[in-house]
Amino acid sequence: MSLFNVYPLFDITPIRAKDVYVYDEKDIEYLDLYGGHAVISIGHSHPTYVKAISNQVEKLGFYSNAIQNPLQTALANTLVEVSKCADYELFLCNSGAEANENALKLASFQTGKKNILAFNNSFHGRTSAAVAATDNPKIVAALNAQQVVNFVALGDLEAVESILKQEETCAVIIEYIQGVGGLDESTTEFYQGLSQLCKKYNTLLIADEVQSGFGRTGDFFAFQKHGITPDIISMAKGMGNGFPVGGILIHPSIKASFGLLGTTFGGNHLACAASLAVLEVLESENLLENTKEVSAYFMRKAEKLSKVKQIKGRGLMLGLEFEFPVSELRKKLLFTHHIFTGSSNNPNLIRILPPLTLQKKHVDVFFEALEKEL
Repeated sequence: MSLFNVYPLFDITPIRAKDVYVYDEKDIEYLDLYGGHAVISIGHSHPTYVKAISNQVEKLGFYSNAIQNPLQTALANTLVEVSKCADYELFLCNSGAEANENALKLASFQTGKKNILAFNNSFHGRTSAAVAATDNPKIVAALNAQQVVNFVALGDLEAVESILKQEETCAVIIEYIQGVGGLDESTTEFYQGLSQLCKKYNTLLIADEVQSGFGRTGDFFAFQKHGITPDIISMAKGMGNGFPVGGILIHPSIKASFGLLGTTFGGNHLACAASLAVLEVLESENLLENTKEVSAYFMRKAEKLSKVKQIKGRGLMLGLEFEFPVSELRKKLLFTHHIFTGSSNNPNLIRILPPLTLQKKHVDVFFEALEKEL
């Protein structure tokens, strides 16, 4: 049987990895500056992580959500301590798409309204209830045939209010740094104004932290820089360091009831063990501070490159924008210099989403290779 061919594949076969390095079947070493779409947060095969999963799988890997799982409670308590999101409640699922799907469902149940507002170039998953990546402002089907998604330009509060005042929108969903869309972000003034409009028009504010959460920006969540309190926070990717896990944090103003949300694999024992290990390493190795320090060093190096049009992002969620398409440049970095980087909907942008264990010496390797190719 052949594979359903929907992904273009590089002719590289990784067989093992350690920290920021990946090794192929020929034992060629690659510097990983992409981390599988920001998934690898604490480095490949971290010993704390490997031990946690190995110990747990020997005991119990998965059982139904209909039984008590103390690891879920431990994860919720640890998240409060590390994220500083006091009073929120946790619902666990198994991916970012499922996290956003449940967030949107919850918003519709809570407000009695159906429509969704998102922003041009946003991406919030691929399931039936999530918003597809697009800059097309046309209405897009979502939860059901009656629900619509309105798209507006990032930063345009007037356009937001013109939609919210129609009293049909259950949620505004937003990435505080866009991922697939190309690392665009707006101002604190805009984000605080958006929060105020949501309160004014009984619309839930959903912070999509699927890619930017768990320390990637140097803050635990990207929205925290702006001094706001979302109603729902969705998360995944770096949450499990490669193990499928996702979740939403829910503000206490939203009340739970039996049957309101559901999941099959969410919150299983292995997923909780993986996420607890990630949180432990983030704290014990001070990776948020490392992220800020290495990010500042990266920025200083990037500013010296004359061909860079713009440096985008925060922390280790970064992008270098050029005046030309970067696909060939990325191939040279990969096949000549053995460095993985990422792409986006912006063809001129190289995305950098490495493990948060990245060091300055690794940044030097990248810029030496980049300078040679430029």
